[in-house]
Amino acid sequence: MKQILMICAVVLGFAFTASAQDSQKAEFKFNEEKHDFGKIPQGTPVTTVFEFTNVGKEPLILTEVRPTCGCTIADYTKTPVKGGEKGTIKITYNAAAAAPFNKTIVVKSNAVTPEKYLNIIGEVVAKPASSK
Repeated sequence: MKQILMICAVVLGFAFTASAQDSQKAEFKFNEEKHDFGKIPQGTPVTTVFEFTNVGKEPLILTEVRPTCGCTIADYTKTPVKGGEKGTIKITYNAAAAAPFNKTIVVKSNAVTPEKYLNIIGEVVAKPASSK
């Protein structure tokens, strides 16, 4: 019986230590993870900025920000973001084709959640044909 209690105490101790270490690690808190551009005119690129705060104690380092299509460009904070500080991920979508869109941006980092997904959605509407 004492051995069982001892094993339980050790297991709980490891669990507590692991969760305490996770609270020290870097972690994202985004202002939004999905942005809706609504209707945008064809041929006019649009941009949004995803702002995040590092809610952990260790510096947050973005190792990769990768759009899943060539029609989207990402620029982001490349220096470590200290605990409590903010960083940004700027996304520009090239609205070339008239159609609804839903694009994903993969964000990799040293955070507790090492891979995050951001989304941009909207609809590109064709420019009216000019009459001559």
